[in-house]
Amino acid sequence: MLVLMETWESIRDFVGTGGQVLYVVAIALFIMWVLMIERYWFLLAEYPKMKADIVAKWDARQDTTSWYAHRIRDAWISEASEKLDERMLIIKTLVAMCPLIGLLGTVTGMISVFETMATQGTGNARLMASGISMATVPTMAGMVAALSGVFFSTRLEARAKMAKEQLVDSLPHH
Repeated sequence: MLVLMETWESIRDFVGTGGQVLYVVAIALFIMWVLMIERYWFLLAEYPKMKADIVAKWDARQDTTSWYAHRIRDAWISEASEKLDERMLIIKTLVAMCPLIGLLGTVTGMISVFETMATQGTGNARLMASGISMATVPTMAGMVAALSGVFFSTRLEARAKMAKEQLVDSLPHH
């Protein structure tokens, strides 16, 4: 329990130095990771069943050479591709938004610095320090969030592409 309280205090202090924009970065990061975990779950647990079902239906067909059979095969591949690519656009959008949200923190932090300079004068560096941290911490947080998203979303896309190619190879057409 003590560790949990200390962790919560550390997070609260971090948000205090970075400002309220960090909550928006955290929400975007949370949604992005939930979607990426769901995609990994689909690739590892659900898609193999779907692929086995499609391959079994294809192998059970007596006609695999006609034009109609090829259109059915293409439709099944298209449906599987659509399922594999689901939510990837949302993930990529969230990855792209994270640095922009961080830049919003930079803007709000600099506004705080300018406000301090206008009211207290330009000579007191201690008063400007909180605004400067509010300008830099959200940018860093947004970039870290985006980097983690870029790495894992790229891996997800590569796995989905490989899964599509393996499905196509599993449905021979003569």
